[in-house]
Amino acid sequence: MKASVIYRPGSPEEFRLEERPVPTPQDGQVLVNVKAVGLNRSELMTRKGYSPGVRFPRILGIECVGEVEFDPSGQYAKGQQVMALMGGMGRDFDGSYAEYTVLPKHLLHPFQSKLPWDLLGAIPEMFQTAYGSLYPALGIQPGETLLIRGGTSSVGMLATQLAANAGLTVLATTRNPQKESVLRENGAANILIDNGTLNEAVWALYPEGVDKVLELVGTATLHDSLRCLKPGGTGCMTGMLAESWAIPDFAPMEFIPATVRLTVYDSGQISSPTAVFQEFIRQVESGKVKLAVSRTFALDQIVAAHQFMESNQGAGKIVVLP
Repeated sequence: MKASVIYRPGSPEEFRLEERPVPTPQDGQVLVNVKAVGLNRSELMTRKGYSPGVRFPRILGIECVGEVEFDPSGQYAKGQQVMALMGGMGRDFDGSYAEYTVLPKHLLHPFQSKLPWDLLGAIPEMFQTAYGSLYPALGIQPGETLLIRGGTSSVGMLATQLAANAGLTVLATTRNPQKESVLRENGAANILIDNGTLNEAVWALYPEGVDKVLELVGTATLHDSLRCLKPGGTGCMTGMLAESWAIPDFAPMEFIPATVRLTVYDSGQISSPTAVFQEFIRQVESGKVKLAVSRTFALDQIVAAHQFMESNQGAGKIVVLP
C-alpha cells in the first residue's frame, strides 16, 4: 500500500510517499480501506513537533472515512462504511495518511450513505468538534447570541450553520473582507473583521455582550473574546488557528472577567454517539446542512495539501483522497 510517512518534525517537505505492506489487524482492531481523509490544524502542529509524546517516524492523520477490509472478530462485514477519529490516531499509532490503516474497533462509527467520499471525508472531526463545542461544552439554546471567532475555518463555518439552524443569532469573524459572503451564506447574521480586538465592535452591536463565544483562533485572542461576553456568559476554547497551546504567564483572576465562564472542547472528554453522526449525514443528504470542501488532494500530494493548509487560502475543509 502507499503511505505518506514523516521521519522527523519539520516543513511539509518532510513527508515521504512510501510503499508499505498492508498492516494486519490484531484482536480488537479492524483493517480499514481509507477512502478519504480530512486534514486538521492539529496535524500541522504534530508535523512541526509540537504534539507531546509523538514518536517518529509516523503516519499522521487523526480521522478518516472508508470501508472495512477485514475484521478478525467478524462483527463488521467487508465493505461496511465506517468513520473514525482521534483516540490516538496519527499520534500514538499510525493514522490515516495511507491507503489502509489498522484502527481500534472502539474508534469506528459505522454509517450508511451515498454521498461522495470527498464530502464524507470532511465530516468526522469537523462535525464532532463543532457539535461538541456547541452542545456539550457551551450548551447553546435558541434565542442566544453566539460569537464564533475564526468563522471561515472549516469548524467555524459548520458551527455557524448548526447554531443558526438551532435558532441562535451568530456573529462570525474573518480577517479577510473578501470572505464575508461565505459567512453570510452559512447563516451568520453579523460579520466582524478581526483585527485582534473585537470587544468594542461586539459591544456596539450588543451593549451587554453576547451569551456565548466559540474561540477557534486560540490563546492569542482568547482574552479579548472573553471580554465580549455578557455577565454569566460562557466561552469555549476549541481551536488553535494561531498555533499556540498555552497562555504565557496565565493569571486567571486577571484573565477571566468576573461572572464569565470559560470551558474547553477536548475530543478525549467529549464524543458523539454513532447515531448523532448518522443523523448529521442525513441532514447533509437532505440539503439542510451544506459542507464546504475547500480543495481535494491525492495521497501523493500531501506536501502540497499541508502547504495549502498553512497558507490559509481556503474556506472549508481540505480533504485527501488516497
